[in-house]
Amino acid sequence: MVVFPQGFFWGTATSAYQIEGAWNEEGKGPSIWDVFSHTPGKILDGSTGDTACDHYHRYQEDIALMARLGLNAYRFSVSWPRVLPEGQGTVNSLGLDFYDRLVDALCECGIEPFVTLYHWDLPQALQDGGGWEARNTALAFADYVSVVASRLGDRVHHWITLNEPLAVVVAGYVLGIHPPAKQQPHAAVQVSHHLNVAHSLAVQVLRGLCPASKVGITHVSLPVYPASESSEDQAAAQRFDCLVNRWFWEPSLTGQYPVEGWELLAEFVPQTDAGDEELLRVPIDFFGHNSYTRAVVRNDPSVPLVGASQVPQVGRPHTGMGWEVYPDHLYDSLLRITKDYRPPAIFVTENGAAYPDEVQAGRVADVQRVHYLREHLVRAGRAIAAGVPLQGYFCWSLLDNFEWTYGYTQRFGIVYVDFDTQQRIVKDSGYFYSRIASHNELEENGGNETALPE
Repeated sequence: MVVFPQGFFWGTATSAYQIEGAWNEEGKGPSIWDVFSHTPGKILDGSTGDTACDHYHRYQEDIALMARLGLNAYRFSVSWPRVLPEGQGTVNSLGLDFYDRLVDALCECGIEPFVTLYHWDLPQALQDGGGWEARNTALAFADYVSVVASRLGDRVHHWITLNEPLAVVVAGYVLGIHPPAKQQPHAAVQVSHHLNVAHSLAVQVLRGLCPASKVGITHVSLPVYPASESSEDQAAAQRFDCLVNRWFWEPSLTGQYPVEGWELLAEFVPQTDAGDEELLRVPIDFFGHNSYTRAVVRNDPSVPLVGASQVPQVGRPHTGMGWEVYPDHLYDSLLRITKDYRPPAIFVTENGAAYPDEVQAGRVADVQRVHYLREHLVRAGRAIAAGVPLQGYFCWSLLDNFEWTYGYTQRFGIVYVDFDTQQRIVKDSGYFYSRIASHNELEENGGNETALPE
């Protein structure tokens, strides 16, 4: 039996653009994702997040679902352009009122709000002024954080500044598959630095306005394993880990970039301002850990900078996203972060899987997702037993939603959403997760995983 600590947070996670809808209602300004998804050819199924899960109008129903499942925490993001339509300047009071009502409703149900302040939906007005390539965007972010914290800080005790800077940088500025859809390595590295500046400025704002709150950042973890025991592949794994993990983790964990990263990036290193070194030393209260799969890499001199490429794991189970199911990655990465960086606390802020779910006789029997969650939660429990300061787990996601460039073709939720009718149906994985949250324990060798609620 895996037993979790008393006071452990059991939650789900979402993001504003993926679930809220109401993309142009009550004074909200356009985000880069509004513009991007309305551009033909950018989204796999041609869809947009205009309506998504209609959470903006149905948040009370969704909170009632969480309460019924016995969850005691909810991680959600605030839409920057809903609060500040131009990214800075005039506050949209109606947009801010929505989050005020949302937080009140969560507190009334005994659900702890974990607020992510940036989950990729940059106001288009700021993108037009240079986006994250411009240092002014980091300054504007600090002002936006001040607005939100001033309204919600009396009830919100856990703040996450940024979600997955790696994804912002790589998908937006290296691969060019997310907005602003650029393939410019120098811009990518500069953006990574400005995100760190934004994070540090936000931490300072939150410390001033909400001194009793806990403040952290969420990074994606991609544990790296060498494809062989050869010295070449092991060196390649170290380089890959440096640029994919350490370059993003260490500024917020140690206050500085890894020296090896500066050497690997060579002429692409970012421009910094006087005082940035001191600014990055602002400590965090917790490390948010988004964890889905691993990377197996080999030496590959043809790949610029890193000199490594990923090796597909043929014959292994994969999710609907094509990600290998390898539960040990969670245990390995939690131990590594604890050993190398000693953060005061860790939260798994995202973990989950997409599968092609179907409703049959009013039920969604998502056996694969139940297995995925169980195996990863077992590793989370083992990590706690090994000394990892893990204080909570947030399943991705509460609802099936708009999955970025995949549109509505991928379902991550523990609650099924019929996007035509907006009907919600709790999946078997939702009931499974509910039982774990309610009992704060898990049978390590499995149990009646597909049973309906007790």
